[in-house]
Amino acid sequence: MIVPSLRTHHKTLQFQTKITINSFFFSSFLDLNSIKKHTQTKSLVQNESQKTSFKTILFKSLDDFISTNMDLPLRPCIDPMHVLSGNFAPVNELPPTPCRVEEGSLPSALDGVYIRNGPNPQFIPHGPFHVFDGDGMLHSIRISNGEAVFCSRYVKTYKYMVEQKMGYPFIVSPFSSFNGTAAAIARCVLVVARVLAGYFNPVSNGFGTANTNLAMFGGKLFALCESDLPYQVRVTPDGDIITVSRHDFYTNDPTLRMTAHPKIDSETGEVFAFRCDIVSPFLTFFRIDTSGRKGPDVPISSLKRGLVLHDFALTKNFIVFQDTQVGINLMEIMRGRSPMVFNPDKVPRLGILPRYAHDETELVWIDSPGFNMLHSINAWEEESGIKLYVYAGVAAQLPRMRGVTKLDVSRLTADGGDCTVASRLYGPGWYGGEACFVPREADNPAAEEDDGFLVTYVHNEESEESWFVVMNAKSPTLDIVARVRLPGRVPYGFHGLFVRETAVNHENFLPEFSSIQLEPII
Repeated sequence: MIVPSLRTHHKTLQFQTKITINSFFFSSFLDLNSIKKHTQTKSLVQNESQKTSFKTILFKSLDDFISTNMDLPLRPCIDPMHVLSGNFAPVNELPPTPCRVEEGSLPSALDGVYIRNGPNPQFIPHGPFHVFDGDGMLHSIRISNGEAVFCSRYVKTYKYMVEQKMGYPFIVSPFSSFNGTAAAIARCVLVVARVLAGYFNPVSNGFGTANTNLAMFGGKLFALCESDLPYQVRVTPDGDIITVSRHDFYTNDPTLRMTAHPKIDSETGEVFAFRCDIVSPFLTFFRIDTSGRKGPDVPISSLKRGLVLHDFALTKNFIVFQDTQVGINLMEIMRGRSPMVFNPDKVPRLGILPRYAHDETELVWIDSPGFNMLHSINAWEEESGIKLYVYAGVAAQLPRMRGVTKLDVSRLTADGGDCTVASRLYGPGWYGGEACFVPREADNPAAEEDDGFLVTYVHNEESEESWFVVMNAKSPTLDIVARVRLPGRVPYGFHGLFVRETAVNHENFLPEFSSIQLEPII
């Protein structure tokens, strides 16, 4: 979608977005019996090393009582028997395992590692569960000299570790835990009781899942979700994935949070990010410099209510973000509902903020009726003359994609028009995730914008096999270059990225000493 040019500060902005706001509410309606088949090997027994105490038994009994006797009937979008069916069902970790290239060959431009993040609960929940609740699991394929090694590892977040120690999930989720007034209040009381009893400390250690995205900047690779600080991870020479630690960007403030979609300026190396809060200021922007240090906050104090902001756009001089019709109302928790609410009477608006602003005095708001943005594709200022090729997933049921399409948005006019220049459907019964573009010659500034490859994981729901697929990004039919049979199933997930071999091996990719050390778990 193209939004008409926006004139502010005598500059003109144009930006394209993909609108997927309904993904906040999607659920999976697949074969209900398949969840049992896929989760037979998942351990649901309390960790043997956990010392059973009266408090432990009491808390677990109260959790079970709430789920059994206080929850309202589960809607499909929070019923784990629906949400975790088919290829949404979780898998176990898989250590580095060699793969077989079944078709074509892997080009040298792919020497490096492709990693994709996604939700993968370590325990099947007894009560309500939303697909966004799952623990972050990274699925990586490391490629070198035409050979591939596949690995699946959890991001070892504080949430993951404390629930692994207890042997069952108990940390509440804004997407699913508030299912009826009585159940919502009871779960909140139980959280407070666990904190007071010393079972976990979400204030100092966070409670995020790190299940949404990956980003690399400052020579380090991070797994991110917007409810927490990012976790630094490292890919070893043999293809394994190690969680290094939770990272605070030299602030010594463990209560910080950060968007799962930071923007990296490829020219300056600066990182632009934001965080949302449930109290004022509801939105705060900040920068991370090339040394990895967080700069001063730029709070947007003029916002009068909590908002749901997942992504934003960045130009040479401006930050572009949106105040949508989806917001936060904490009173909904007391009514037994999710605090995320849709307000049909609100007019969405775009915020235009100078990227180096010290405060919000130069912020400009522009009404954008009917426009609710979840993800941005790109943004630029009109005089830059930048054009864009976009590779977008063909959705079957988000995040389950049935193909990929290539769009040339420079062909669009004010009246719209068809800008599709290439596409490929995976075929009956085949589904995958979003595709990642990898340039053929990353260091060649003269290379054509679409000269490269598309990589993604796809899954055959009949044979239950998962594959790594490489496509020619310039081809009008996005021809298959190589197909690799994977030794493990890859559940449908969210975002990923490709890291070149030179970056994987860079010395700054190793652990460093400014990361937060998590408190011991009793």
